[in-house]
Amino acid sequence: MAAIKIAVLGDGGWGTTLAILLHRKGYRVCLWGAFADYVSLLNSKRINNKFLPGIKIPAGIEITCDLKKALSGSRIVVLAVPSQYLCTVLKRIRKIPDFKRPLYLSVTKGIEAGTLKRMSEVVRRALPQVDPAVLSGPTIAHEVACGMPTTCVIASRRKTVRKFLQKVFMTDRFRVYTNADIIGVELGGSLKNVIAIACGISDGMGFGTNAKAALLSRGLAEITRLGCAMGAKEQTFSGISGLGDLVTTCISAYSRNRYVGVEIGKGKSLEKIIARMQKPGLRQSGIAEGIPTAKGAYALSKKHKVSMPITAEVYQVLYKNKSPFLALKDLMAREGKEE
Repeated sequence: MAAIKIAVLGDGGWGTTLAILLHRKGYRVCLWGAFADYVSLLNSKRINNKFLPGIKIPAGIEITCDLKKALSGSRIVVLAVPSQYLCTVLKRIRKIPDFKRPLYLSVTKGIEAGTLKRMSEVVRRALPQVDPAVLSGPTIAHEVACGMPTTCVIASRRKTVRKFLQKVFMTDRFRVYTNADIIGVELGGSLKNVIAIACGISDGMGFGTNAKAALLSRGLAEITRLGCAMGAKEQTFSGISGLGDLVTTCISAYSRNRYVGVEIGKGKSLEKIIARMQKPGLRQSGIAEGIPTAKGAYALSKKHKVSMPITAEVYQVLYKNKSPFLALKDLMAREGKEE
């Protein structure tokens, strides 16, 4: 296995972290970035200061902006591109000869705007010959890069694929479970970002642990209801890629989605928050997937006729300029019901 070449597409914090993890296991790793200037900076500094500050990128990891070069000879392609850019990258991949040969693993969390497709569905639409696996779970990039104990889930419709990828990624500090429920694993990883924004708003408004516990538990109920309506298994949402990922994203100081909520709760505008997150020096720098996912999740709740009151209020706050105080009032004043 040590001779296997793995291409990691996406030089953000998570892509960089997985490239480092795989390199440490002895694989030949090529990290691809879309922007030549930033790739040049990464090659010269060997530190991803914008997305993973303080973590050295080993010299043995090849870093390139040449997509064809990255895919050439790769046994596995890890898709770590933000959800809004994934389709564009896939269209470029399709033009490369032999793109069908590698195994594809999506580690991107999100729902495609407009189509409301999960990321594995986006991959299959763009590359019909490809049957991608997915990796999700409570995986704060900085903690993984520092070697802190972490668990995650790899899901695939094919048992041989998920077992193979489990062996590739498993380390003594990165424990990988397998699951056949791709829908549940992907939805858990995507929808929890919306609840994390809600928890951040609660924190920013100065509320306590009681409020956060309510948002976590009722948020999980919302995610589970929608997931089951879309064909997922209920038990998936009580596992690592469901409850585990939800808790991590809602409490971690590194969580970009929680950070967005905190700043909104403090009264800052979404535009200013997003602009701040594009600048280096902030540990939550990058893209908060929960912002576009809130719109997708709200649309999915309407499509499948599923009650998701927390998600609906986050959508109203983000996209309709609703006051967080009014959102809270409306959540608390709803008619009483059984749990």
